[in-house]
Amino acid sequence: MEERLQKLLSAAGVCSRRAAEGYIQEGRVTVNGAAARLGDRADPERDDVRLDGRTVRPAKETVTLLLNKPRGYVATLSDEKGRRTVADLVRDCGVRVYPVGRLDLDSEGLLLLTNDGALAQRLTHPSREAEKTYHVWVRGPVEGAEKRLAALRELEGEPIRPAKVRLLRRGAGTARLAVTIHEGKNRQVRRMCAACGLTVERLRRVREHTLSLGDLPPGKWRALTPEETAALKGP
Repeated sequence: MEERLQKLLSAAGVCSRRAAEGYIQEGRVTVNGAAARLGDRADPERDDVRLDGRTVRPAKETVTLLLNKPRGYVATLSDEKGRRTVADLVRDCGVRVYPVGRLDLDSEGLLLLTNDGALAQRLTHPSREAEKTYHVWVRGPVEGAEKRLAALRELEGEPIRPAKVRLLRRGAGTARLAVTIHEGKNRQVRRMCAACGLTVERLRRVREHTLSLGDLPPGKWRALTPEETAALKGP
């Protein structure tokens, strides 16, 4: 059955639909030897679909991993600057999986990786509004910081939804906060803290949607159970 190339690439676990659009526009996708264009369709059972010259085949088995990403790793499969990537940490999982969403170089904690393109699309779609909770170590004017962060309604002129913020610990000019957001804007928690005059010293994602990081050691991963995967997909 013919499908749009973006959907086909996503279902094969190659990338998200949004990333597939970029690959097509860059001329990296071919169908039966011809460069593909946005809007093209193909039948994976009949047509020869390739990305960067490599044949794209439907995923035989869907796998989703929960990784405790350490600081100093890029949440991509390759990096033009030669930095360490999360692919280095999950090489022994047996299949090629792709990061879901963002977690920047200096941040750590819960990161999902999967070859299930439909699940990745569902989790990253703006309408999903999956909650994410971060523990954030900050320094600066920490008195009342949790209230200032929760009161933010925009960042650099861009509207944001209210965050839930709890004070976990406060010292002399330092604090540890739990910040829960619904959006996935680039470096959102760091930008929120900067807007409140706070410097982030450490940031760790501890929860995403129905999943918690728990006591998984840094740099280690585990496969999700069928029940956890079903909960992520939702009703």
